[in-house]
Amino acid sequence: MKKFTLMQKFRNKIRVKGNVDLNISSSAKIANCDISINGKNNKLVIHDGVTIRYTQIEILGDNCSIYIGKNCIVGHGCYLSAKESKRLLIKDECMLSRNVKIMTSDGHYIYQNNDIINHGLDITIEHNVWLADNVTILKGVNVGENSVIAINSTVTKNVPAAVIVAGNPAKVVKEDIAWR
Repeated sequence: MKKFTLMQKFRNKIRVKGNVDLNISSSAKIANCDISINGKNNKLVIHDGVTIRYTQIEILGDNCSIYIGKNCIVGHGCYLSAKESKRLLIKDECMLSRNVKIMTSDGHYIYQNNDIINHGLDITIEHNVWLADNVTILKGVNVGENSVIAINSTVTKNVPAAVIVAGNPAKVVKEDIAWR
């Protein structure tokens, strides 16, 4: 793995400012994406077999990272954001359908008595997870392997392995499932 290939640079809008470690597989299919990285000691890793189209990837601040594992598919209109020195980890064989939003931060601080009360948190999407259309994964969530997040769901808490969750906020509706 290395930096963006010439073709990847040609097919995407890429803005990188600051000290960034890029590990981008030359076999990754990245097209029509808006990739913005700004800050120090940030990292973007995209592994072999990944397909990403019409997606916004945003890494803002220092010591932030986004990892996309092998053979993942990221659909049109997705938004992947790592801020506040946090990590967004999507492990191998995951599928993100259209308009999925995954954010390690709320985007703006909220104060109470001059103290920040809404700090960012890491997010982990385990192996073989399917996020259906219009799913939102909020800060601090871990999604267990082989799980499915149903269409239009908002995930605010950890999701166990091999379940289907649905709703806003998402709740377990089926257990002991498998998908391919």
